[in-house]
Amino acid sequence: MTIHHDWDRADRRDLTSVPGLGLGWIADEQAARIGMTRRKRAFDILFSLILLVPLGLVMAVVALLLLVTQGRPLFYVAPRMRAPGEQFDLLKFRTMLREDDDCGATGAHKHWRITKVGRLLRRTRIDELPQLFNILRGDMSFVGPRPPLKEYVERFPALYNQVLQNRPGVTGLATMIYHAHEDRIMARCKTAEATEAAYYRRCLPTKLRLDMIYQRRRTLRVDLWIIWHTLMTVLIPSWQGRGRRRIPSGHGLTAAKATAPASAHVSAPVAVKIPAE
Repeated sequence: MTIHHDWDRADRRDLTSVPGLGLGWIADEQAARIGMTRRKRAFDILFSLILLVPLGLVMAVVALLLLVTQGRPLFYVAPRMRAPGEQFDLLKFRTMLREDDDCGATGAHKHWRITKVGRLLRRTRIDELPQLFNILRGDMSFVGPRPPLKEYVERFPALYNQVLQNRPGVTGLATMIYHAHEDRIMARCKTAEATEAAYYRRCLPTKLRLDMIYQRRRTLRVDLWIIWHTLMTVLIPSWQGRGRRRIPSGHGLTAAKATAPASAHVSAPVAVKIPAE
């Protein structure tokens, strides 16, 4: 466990280690208060209602297309955690063939289940549109850590006690920076065991570290910047050189050890290492 007192220096070092995005300025931002503020909640409600006007028609068309090509159910309802001890149902359009015992992260061993329409929905992130209703219900925000599975929260309670002080988001700093690289890692995993091992050892530590940086640096300016870059990346895959948006070897951000108490300010300077069990 490493306890940092100079958060500005630690965060700037981690952010500037990511090439191609110019993230160093985020280290100069200071969150007024950790958690869901009235201002952030008001922004979520207003922006959701505005987006539902044009995107409601898109969702209706997608629902009809899925009904014709895949049948019911139209939605994938995934139990997720919005805070330690608080579970909610995350909504997505269903993009995969049903399997009753499905669980864990999605790797190459699940790719055969993704439907043709599902591939398009995933690539364009249209499958995430129903999460506008999660935002309106107060389960999620537009920007924040991605909502984790219950098993992850139970396995690393100290880390998630910190991370989930912010409401889970549709997108976030970790999603924007690490999503493409995570997809490449998961695509190489041919079994459920390899997928879980890669996610726990390589993906989860980096994402948690980035989530903790966001927690300390969250401002409306940062949120708007993340939303803008996420949107542009969806519309223009080459935006900001998506292929370069990977964490290069030697610059792996690390997360805090899972044994750290929830009250401690825990971080690792350039990497979040979760101990193997």
